Amino acid sequence: MERDQLADFLRRRRGAIRPAEVGIAEGPRRRTAGLRREEVAMLAGMSVDYVVRLEQGRSSQPSPQLLGALARALRLTDDERDHLFHLAGHQPPPGASVAGLARAGLVRMLDLLGDTPAMVVSDLGEVLAQNRMSLLLAGDHTGFSGDRRYLVYRWFTDPAVRAAGAPEEGEHQARQLVADLRAAVGRRSGDHAVARLVGRLRAASPDFDRLWSEHEVAVRRADRKTLLNPRVGRLVMDCETLVTPDHGQLLLVLTPADAETRERLDLLRVLGVEEFTTGGSGTPER
Repeated sequence: MERDQLADFLRRRRGAIRPAEVGIAEGPRRRTAGLRREEVAMLAGMSVDYVVRLEQGRSSQPSPQLLGALARALRLTDDERDHLFHLAGHQPPPGASVAGLARAGLVRMLDLLGDTPAMVVSDLGEVLAQNRMSLLLAGDHTGFSGDRRYLVYRWFTDPAVRAAGAPEEGEHQARQLVADLRAAVGRRSGDHAVARLVGRLRAASPDFDRLWSEHEVAVRRADRKTLLNPRVGRLVMDCETLVTPDHGQLLLVLTPADAETRERLDLLRVLGVEEFTTGGSGTPER
């Protein structure tokens, strides 16, 4: 691990990003040219103290998961991300979709979408990156490990996940998740890790096993779902999915389906801005 080089690289990348590029208002009194350390910490989901120690060359070796979060927060290109891994003493991942790192171009699209909730998802349903509006809408889905990284696994093994949606839509959503996973398994023919994931799901959930046995196949491209947000209530969202050419990663964009949802989404955005400006972003180090 090259601590001094790593520290210099992180400081320079932080200074090169304009706040507006990551959805943060600059304000008339702002003196920092790039991002502040606390803003990097918020975007990466780690403590400000750890960001300070990294930039001062005093940190322990960061994990690959933490490096991935920094790469997303700093909007690194694929080459810059690989360089970051080298400086930290890790081998760069063999491929973004395998390593759980969102592609740089898709992360930039998240920024461009601004107040529209959006996330980058792997073909197996692992959330790789979210913009701030998506975090406000659905919470942080990027910090899971093991099989819980995959929404389909959490859906069939954690009742709290289903409780975040409308009960009357549960069967429809379950069928869509299983049919989409079936399509991904077909594209990944011969991938033993994916086959083992399916095996563990069938063993853990009789409901999944029932639906898997029906052999329905359907790639999720457009959908409408109802979310039950604890702060603003019921939100009816249209979901559009843009797929990369190799189907390895997807950009999921959510837009309000009616006027009432649009008003509630605006309220959620205002609540989020007020929370950030009053300093309520004390996210723990991961």
